Parts: sequence; C-alpha cells; structure tokens
Amino acid sequence: MCLAIPAKVMNLNGDKAHVDFGQGVLRDVNVSLVNVKVGQYVLVHAGYAIQVLEEEDALETLSLWKDILAAGE
Repeated sequence: MCLAIPAKVMNLNGDKAHVDFGQGVLRDVNVSLVNVKVGQYVLVHAGYAIQVLEEEDALETLSLWKDILAAGE
C-alpha cells in the first residue's frame, strides 16, 4: 500500500522545498514535479511532491489522519 501525506511549503530553494507536515514534523522534499509556491500545500510521496492541493482539501485530509492516528492509540 502506498500513501501520500499533505504538507505545507514553508520555503523553496530550487527543486527542494522545506515542508511542514504538522505537529513539528519538518522535512525537505523534491518539488521538481509540481509548480508550487510558498504557503501552498503539496501531496508528498517518497520524498517527492506529486500534486499541489487546495488548502481546504489538505486540512481536511490532515484532520482525518489525526483522527485515525488518535483511534489507534
């Protein structure tokens, strides 16, 4: 099973972006596959941003993940 997680782009440096997955989880990802700006959300899979998301969709998905993880505790 593959999954991708939404993250907010905090800054850009060429084909790399520093993204925020929430709850203090920050990572660098490759954004060469998408046209993204700082402040937008991307869907990240295996270290690559594969799609730009609308903020509303990204926040809804993050909320669902939070609920799923909380149910497993």
